[in-house]
Amino acid sequence: MSLDEEYTAYVRGRLSWLRKIAYSLCQDWHRADDLVQTAITRLYVKWRQARVADDLDAYVRVILIRVFLAEQRRGWFSRVRLSSATSHQTLESGDRDMAMDIHRALTAVPPRQRATLVLRFHCDLSVEQTAHALGCSTGTVKSQTARGLATLRALLGEPESRLARAEEC
Repeated sequence: MSLDEEYTAYVRGRLSWLRKIAYSLCQDWHRADDLVQTAITRLYVKWRQARVADDLDAYVRVILIRVFLAEQRRGWFSRVRLSSATSHQTLESGDRDMAMDIHRALTAVPPRQRATLVLRFHCDLSVEQTAHALGCSTGTVKSQTARGLATLRALLGEPESRLARAEEC
């Protein structure tokens, strides 16, 4: 199998997974598609070294997180926000109203904290894995997680027990 065929097969198999992570980061399906497109383009450029990585999914996840964080630093996003009138997300289970509230509140959490929360709770990574993905220390991950959860609690105005249940959604 050629390098291009390997790359295409990998991307085809992981595209849905990447979109879900990107959506969790930005809460907009169109923007999530843009993040994924940029990430898989960068992956293509680095495919020769990426394909031999110990954990290819972790390698790609790091690319996606870095694309998201780099976009947040640029001025364009702070000046222009495009959003669709309706959400295209379908919820499979759990309290739909609570999940929508959490998704809405998540957009108000600072980008680095949001990335930490998505990696820890959506991707179910350990503190060490999250630190590696973000290129920071485990202490930073712990503090960003605590601050992110505190921000969510404040935005939701909910007791900790309800937010803990929501983390399962």
